[in-house]
Amino acid sequence: MTSSLSITRRLPKSSGGETPADGQFPVSTATLDRVAQMILDTARGGGATAAEADVSQAIGLSVTVRKGEVETIAYNRDKGIAVTVFIGQRRGNASTADFADESIRATVDKAIAIARFTADDPFAGLADPARLARDAPDLDLYHPWPLSVEQAIDLGRAAEAAAFAVDPRLTNSEGATVARGEAEFVYVNSNGFHGGYKSSRHHIDCAVVGEEGGAMQRDYWYTAARAPDEMLSAEDVGREAGRRTARRLNGRQLATIECPVIFEAPEAADLLGFFVNAVSGGSLYRRSSFLIDSLGEQVFAPTVHLREEPHLLRARGSAPFDNEGVATEARDLVTAGIVQGYFLGSYSARKLGMATTGNAGGAHNLVITPGEHDLDGLCRQMGRGLLITEQLGQGVNMVTGDFSRGAAGFWIEDGSIAYPVEEITIAGNLKDMFRDIVAVGRDVDRRGSRHTGSILVAKMMVAGQ
Repeated sequence: MTSSLSITRRLPKSSGGETPADGQFPVSTATLDRVAQMILDTARGGGATAAEADVSQAIGLSVTVRKGEVETIAYNRDKGIAVTVFIGQRRGNASTADFADESIRATVDKAIAIARFTADDPFAGLADPARLARDAPDLDLYHPWPLSVEQAIDLGRAAEAAAFAVDPRLTNSEGATVARGEAEFVYVNSNGFHGGYKSSRHHIDCAVVGEEGGAMQRDYWYTAARAPDEMLSAEDVGREAGRRTARRLNGRQLATIECPVIFEAPEAADLLGFFVNAVSGGSLYRRSSFLIDSLGEQVFAPTVHLREEPHLLRARGSAPFDNEGVATEARDLVTAGIVQGYFLGSYSARKLGMATTGNAGGAHNLVITPGEHDLDGLCRQMGRGLLITEQLGQGVNMVTGDFSRGAAGFWIEDGSIAYPVEEITIAGNLKDMFRDIVAVGRDVDRRGSRHTGSILVAKMMVAGQ
């Protein structure tokens, strides 16, 4: 549980006894450390045999401009405490947003009371002490952006103006948002781990609407990075949003057809996400995955090589240790299409009779080896087929792998874009789609934690008219 407050003027005094100024965290790092240690001491004194705590805080500013006018200005200042205690192999959890000593003690007491009334779980417990991070590397994740409200408004207006300047058919806007954010946490456990760090995440996005012949289309673009100097300019974001919207005007439907499909890089990242979900501990031990017992099996085409790279400097998915304090390590996940590893925390690893992979809390940076072609090159390689630039809806059954989603994009003829398409559905099965990957582009999108270029799949069903 966290506290969150949107404000436009004065900030309230924090429960930690400090009054933060704009651009400062609610409390000091020393306060986070003190609270974390107090939780362990209180848990031990209350009869817990083991305990862990995550103490965090975050600040941010977000400004949205629409058609040149300011729509929203929001600040956030969040604090939170999450406590887990163990009495033997019985576990209890509690949380609070109040950093006052009395509240901390009450929260720990609640967690202990819950643990006393839960059943034993033979797989519960802290991470193996031998796996805990001892010398965590500095991954350069914290780069504050001294952005004022006035500056954010100017950037939002610049993004919108650049988008509208692309094409006179662009007549409306869903807005441009400029945001900065910083976070800090401390994680401790009774096996002797004490670690934490600050991080930042900033972005600019813009979405505009075009109209021609009574039909409207919208598209967007965004930039995001840990450090503000690594983002695109607001004007570049706006121009790309405008270009992407304008090229979608006069979209057509397709007749139902089976054909090759290219997932543009931002959409291809979803395919990696489905793989992560399918080979993550919870899905595997619950037997709710289409990739059960896939370790060592040929799941992807032989051309696919995928690694987890948790120590990339400034990357979104980078972390020196996972949510249990286990050290993260770079590793091969897929080699020549063969699965080399799962995504496991301590609990799921014990359930499966395996060892944690340092993925409590999720996967870190996934990096798929790019091929020789950019997106234009992949289109030429495909010759004739469908380029997907947007997917709609969920439509994925993670138990069977069945895949069916609404989509929009472009029909490719003779290796080039022929016309935009809309109101279509693409369908297949993820097992087949993974095995039918023909090529991965070198147009790698690194804005998120899944670094992939566009992906060409040999065939899928496309349902249209």
